[in-house]
Amino acid sequence: MTQFDSVEFRPVTLPFISSVDKALEAVRKIDLTAAEEGIRPIVFSTLVQDDIRNVVRRSIGLFMDCFDAFLGALEAELKVRSSHKAGRAHGMADSHTYAMRIDATNFALANDDGSSRNDYDRADVILIGVSRSGKTPTCLYLAMQYGVFAANYPLTEDDLESRRLPKAVAGNSRKLFGLTIKPERLQQIRNERRPESRYASAQQVAFELRAAEALFQQHNIPFIDTTESSIEEISSRILDFTGIERRVRP
Repeated sequence: MTQFDSVEFRPVTLPFISSVDKALEAVRKIDLTAAEEGIRPIVFSTLVQDDIRNVVRRSIGLFMDCFDAFLGALEAELKVRSSHKAGRAHGMADSHTYAMRIDATNFALANDDGSSRNDYDRADVILIGVSRSGKTPTCLYLAMQYGVFAANYPLTEDDLESRRLPKAVAGNSRKLFGLTIKPERLQQIRNERRPESRYASAQQVAFELRAAEALFQQHNIPFIDTTESSIEEISSRILDFTGIERRVRP
């Protein structure tokens, strides 16, 4: 809920309005909301197709076109006309780029949580860290957004007690990048998964994180704290630190 002085706003998203029929359905929902709540809805539009945009513009809502303020000026400056076609940013015009994303994503899935350890030579980066520190979503984001071949390996209690790099990743130590997290946040995440378990206990969490960070420092493995960072930020920091090539761009 967003507050503006004493007025409360309830944001609602109406995605994928790609036809006149869907635009008419959006208008019906907007007008119904106005009738039920007695307040004129404010409609922020990013529609690019004129026929669809003109339908939604006829709703009761206050229609705020996010392109109106910029499109004309950009066309004049760049000396080109907008195509007014939707989906250009997400199309498959570049099949090579699409194939790269799929290949990298399949690699991330096949090499998730140490499930396959025979393909690490193909990896651009191998994320290591304790369970639930953000390895899997970061690998998938790196793959889907940048075409990066990212694997991940979970540090087990045996790995941490031995203070040695696990044999599975020792041969690719230069590709390793560590993820850590604040104990309080990790305990919260683990409690949601396995409440009241040793796995989620404060003592176990503190031991694992302390041992993991000591292992990173002992073997000169770069690492970052993921507690306050989004997946996008974590991925960007990894790529900036390692210099790994972004094979494709979002």
